[in-house]
Amino acid sequence: MRTIDLSGKTAIITGGGQGIGLAVATSLAHSGANVVLNYFDDCQGVNKGIADAAAGQLGANAITLAADVRFPEHLKQLVATTIERFGSIDILVNNAGILRDRSFRKMSQGEWQDVIDTNLTGVFNTAQAVSESLADNGTIVNIASLSAVTGFFGQANYASAKAGVIALTKVLSKELARRNIRVNAVAPGVVNTEMGQSIPEENRKAMMTNIPLGRFAEPNEIGDVVLFLCSELASYVTGQTIHVNGGWWG
Repeated sequence: MRTIDLSGKTAIITGGGQGIGLAVATSLAHSGANVVLNYFDDCQGVNKGIADAAAGQLGANAITLAADVRFPEHLKQLVATTIERFGSIDILVNNAGILRDRSFRKMSQGEWQDVIDTNLTGVFNTAQAVSESLADNGTIVNIASLSAVTGFFGQANYASAKAGVIALTKVLSKELARRNIRVNAVAPGVVNTEMGQSIPEENRKAMMTNIPLGRFAEPNEIGDVVLFLCSELASYVTGQTIHVNGGWWG
């Protein structure tokens, strides 16, 4: 039986301190990888505390590093510090993202731009910053969303950004193939993270009627799909978007 062994590999996970990011970090760390949990420095120490606590549970080969994915200079430092600590970068998981839901008619320019800047431009910035240092035969996994293909009400900004992530994934898979770097996306449905649990109960019940499996995903179910894509088991998979949504397509 083939198992996944990422010993000696180093992964950067943006937004890695909680939710899907932490689930990804956990799956990778338990398979032997060194993991860098990136977090956004909120200047209050809240995000740092969350990320540090998460890293503490993952052991000595997990560290936390602050960087705002909107700013390339932050990401250059993230890359430099990671290489200084672990010697290489083999895996990048672009997970950092925000929500600013509002109907198209009422959405402000700021709400539109904030989400595009973080959820789409942030993926571009991070991939660009990491790509030159990413080991040949490495892998990039971008976290997209069911919203990108379904277009949920009130998510003109979020759905557009995540659709852009899927398109960017296809382009990067072609441009980085010469170095055998594989680039894929994972598009979750609703996940039982803090964000998912904040959905009003009435809306949760309505959503559930669209899911053939009859439940929301657990974070580890997303993390394990990312783990597969980062492993040799997926050595011929690139340019793909893996939908993990319990069968929800309507």
